[in-house]
Amino acid sequence: MKDSRILAVQTNRPWHSDTITSVGEHLRRRERSSVELVDQCLRQIGKLEARIRAWVIVDRDGAIAQARRLDEELAAGQWRGPLHGIPIGIKDIIDVTGFPTAAGSSLLADNVATRDSTIVARLREAGAVILGKTVTTQFASFDPPVTRNPWNLDRTPGGSSSGSAAAVACGMCLGAIGSQTGGSITRPASYCGVAGCKPTYGRVSVAGVLPFAPSMDHPGPIARTVRDLAIILEAIAGPDDADPFCASVPESLLVAALDPPLAEPPRVGVLSGLFAERAEPPMRDAMERVAESLRRAGAAVREVALPRSFDDVLKSHRTIMAVEAAATHEERFAKHRAEFLPKIRGLIDEGLAAPTADYVRARQAQLALSRKILGCFADSDVLLTPATLGPAPDTSTTGDPAFNSPWSFTGLPTVSFPIGVAPDGLPLAIQLVGQPFREAELFRAAEWCEARMTNVE
Repeated sequence: MKDSRILAVQTNRPWHSDTITSVGEHLRRRERSSVELVDQCLRQIGKLEARIRAWVIVDRDGAIAQARRLDEELAAGQWRGPLHGIPIGIKDIIDVTGFPTAAGSSLLADNVATRDSTIVARLREAGAVILGKTVTTQFASFDPPVTRNPWNLDRTPGGSSSGSAAAVACGMCLGAIGSQTGGSITRPASYCGVAGCKPTYGRVSVAGVLPFAPSMDHPGPIARTVRDLAIILEAIAGPDDADPFCASVPESLLVAALDPPLAEPPRVGVLSGLFAERAEPPMRDAMERVAESLRRAGAAVREVALPRSFDDVLKSHRTIMAVEAAATHEERFAKHRAEFLPKIRGLIDEGLAAPTADYVRARQAQLALSRKILGCFADSDVLLTPATLGPAPDTSTTGDPAFNSPWSFTGLPTVSFPIGVAPDGLPLAIQLVGQPFREAELFRAAEWCEARMTNVE
């Protein structure tokens, strides 16, 4: 335990000032170089990776070479934008040319990508340095990862974007890409004390991303601040002919929408029901302090009732996830069942056994709730819930995604960020939920709230 506490202090607290926003400005003015920044991240990996285990592959030589080219571009007066020269980690279900996309499984160890995913191609175009591949739970499911939580090595970092969240928390990279089908961005970001964004379903292309449950798979960013999330999401979002699930909604200018900051305090709808009933005492106490802090700052904070059909959301979500995961892995599962870890194996068995009628009813419920939930925004700009049930549990689990799965089910965008620590010293976070394809408004409200969360402990 002593080693775990020391690690939290050494790795997290000194790194809170190093954001994409702040470092990006130094790079742009050539007060720092991308090579220096990448070297700094590599030194942090060298210092901590043996204990944290956030990475599958670190492309040391390639990252330095990328950084050198980007520094040369800046010297020539070419600036690609706020990601120019910024080191980014990529979850190991997303293709990066020349590296395996193994998804945490030896079955895919030879699955070497021959081209970049759309996400990675867009990050490169925006000037990001692809530092390497981060650890995912096996096939992005629920089996515990090798990664450890930087705040306490005896606690889970969450999943399935375990390595992405832990790497950002440790300063091993300034941002990372995760994905969420249940709670796989929000939960690890929250447990590791950083920020996460699950975009609207279809906002970010899944071309070159290993599927889990295609009707609910959401790639998205993990970073230190709300503004940093907006910078990454703006770079990777937008229509993509290579992805039939990708929406035709044009890209939004998410970063420009944050300047000037929101002038009028937002209207915040607090959701109770499931979110009040299942929250653990430290989170319930924190939510009361958050609501009071927002009220004192001028926000209109009111409780919002959930639709009655929300009562079945977790059951319907599970049905869709199980059936679609079974369809994704059916052929591989039939040949290599024993090599699937227990939780993903159980989920696939569940999906293979599910009656077709159950899946159809769950999909109908998904479509109906996705429309009905919009009524919650009648008098609210954003909806507020805890990001997780409480602080990170032990390493036998990746944590309960109950507070995140409803938004993967309905496809609504969410932003989560830390609000302080629980009595055990572990991070707590809230999540704000927005309306479909209105991430710009969501980020504006989230940044306003984030700025007022410094003293909620």
